[in-house]
Amino acid sequence: MGNAFLQPPAWAAPKGYSNGVSASGRQVYLAGQIGWNESQQLVSSRFAVQVRQALQNIVVLLAQAGGRPEHLVRLTWFVTNLDEYRAEVKEIGAAYRDVIGRHYPPMSVVQVAGLVEQGAKVEIEATAVVPE
Repeated sequence: MGNAFLQPPAWAAPKGYSNGVSASGRQVYLAGQIGWNESQQLVSSRFAVQVRQALQNIVVLLAQAGGRPEHLVRLTWFVTNLDEYRAEVKEIGAAYRDVIGRHYPPMSVVQVAGLVEQGAKVEIEATAVVPE
């Protein structure tokens, strides 16, 4: 059995995420990923570029567990500036589709006062369910 997205018939469909998902398989939890490369160097000071790198890091980690982007069942985004997020939302969406595809699991975006790594603008936690 694969993932089943939850969409009550009377609810308006969300854009760019799902309200919920039901999944079965092996659970995979990934630490929050930021926009740095394998040498722990931030790839850019631009928000959308950091998002792209964080998502690429998620895909690489997920592959270590035998998973693919379509196995993601939850993303939580921590951003340092919602105005900057909103200003680059089209570029963020393009990066998301390039890296993850047109798979939109439940997501939350939360503004935080700061992240541990200086210069990081986004951190994304991921949960996946990989079929047995």
